[in-house]
Amino acid sequence: MYGGGGAVIGKYFGTDGFRGEAGVTITARHAYKVGVVLGYLFGRGKGKCRAVIGKDTRLSSYMLEDALCAGLTASGADAYILHVTTTPSVSYITRCDGFDCGIMISASHNPYYDNGIKIMNSQGEKLEDGVLNVIEDYLDGNFVEIPLASGVNIGRTVDYISGRNRYIGHLISLSTCSYKGLRVGIDAANGSAFMIARSVFDALGAKTFVIGDSPNGTNVNDGVGSTHIEKLANLVKENGLDIGFAFDGDADRCIGVDERGEVMTGDEELYICADYFKSRGELSGDKIVCTVMSNGGLIQSLEAKGISCEVCEVGDKNVCDRMNTASAVLGGERSGHVVFSKYESTGDGLVTAIMIMEALVERKCKASDLLKGYKSFPQVSVNVPVKDKYAVAAALADVTEKVRHSLGVRMVVRPSGTEQLIRIMAEGESYENCVTACGEIRAAAETL
Repeated sequence: MYGGGGAVIGKYFGTDGFRGEAGVTITARHAYKVGVVLGYLFGRGKGKCRAVIGKDTRLSSYMLEDALCAGLTASGADAYILHVTTTPSVSYITRCDGFDCGIMISASHNPYYDNGIKIMNSQGEKLEDGVLNVIEDYLDGNFVEIPLASGVNIGRTVDYISGRNRYIGHLISLSTCSYKGLRVGIDAANGSAFMIARSVFDALGAKTFVIGDSPNGTNVNDGVGSTHIEKLANLVKENGLDIGFAFDGDADRCIGVDERGEVMTGDEELYICADYFKSRGELSGDKIVCTVMSNGGLIQSLEAKGISCEVCEVGDKNVCDRMNTASAVLGGERSGHVVFSKYESTGDGLVTAIMIMEALVERKCKASDLLKGYKSFPQVSVNVPVKDKYAVAAALADVTEKVRHSLGVRMVVRPSGTEQLIRIMAEGESYENCVTACGEIRAAAETL
């Protein structure tokens, strides 16, 4: 068993970008100022900044895209627009096409009325904290006045849908075999993957059954996607499919379903991919990276196969950082963010699905058989809405320790990096004790 704490988060930018209710917490004015400061910072001393922008299907994504483009071009930067696409595609195109930075407009798994801005550096990785601090200072009026461009120095916008198409080609190229004869369920969450996922799996020969592919601006993640896996499970069982994959709003996470309709979280996906990579001699150092929220059973099950786990704090940026220092090629989170450093510099739900399909085809077995040797511990997770997540998380430290000792469970209590919530997780040998532990911590949180 192992424990963990929380990450330091800024005023605007959390573990996964600047996120909140569109038009209230995150506004067009915010987006414009982010564009201005990015154009200034990445163009300073180098000429014009080149930024590439993608968005998901939320109603407010168009508003924020226009505001970002206005800010970028006003400060002399050129904005290349990918239109509706996935977060990993922005990362890929940023890195491969030599952009100074990438920007994704999405609130991931949140409901449609939330939105967010994720910023990546030239390597397609989450932007460094020092640069984020400068952006936050500018948003608060604590940074130098940035001169706006004029004349020929004003930036321009460029339609760059060709970049998205090239990313689709990249995904197809990752497969080493045909999926012909396999029946695959896809839940695109009415989000960024609604066109891309079907295109990739159809091109690879699978017979696809797709739900969550009719976005209207307000139905992203609404009863579908990786946070509502029951819809995909029913699709798989009712149609006798071989496997299914559900994505979130921006498709940087994937949750699977085997042929029985049983859920495969990020932990199960890590187990499958680690075992598969090792069998091919491609698991560097025979180790992976996971987070404090991963099930302890993942660690024990992989240890039985001669694979070790390095544990880090929650957040795909933390996973990527630890993978870099540990020279690991595979890492991820229970939530379905899985990183394959050979192919991407961030989590990519579609790459995850392709890697699992590769294992399925090569081993010529049922999806459930890919999990032979895997055993998880009972684990219960609860989210509690609070007014001040950081203050509440700090105030719960003592009661959490008491509950942990009295019930013999592992506890992780932390502020959400993306929502105004406290996330509570209990894990142990007794499911009942896990339920009790979460209930006690929740009750304590609700009194604060």
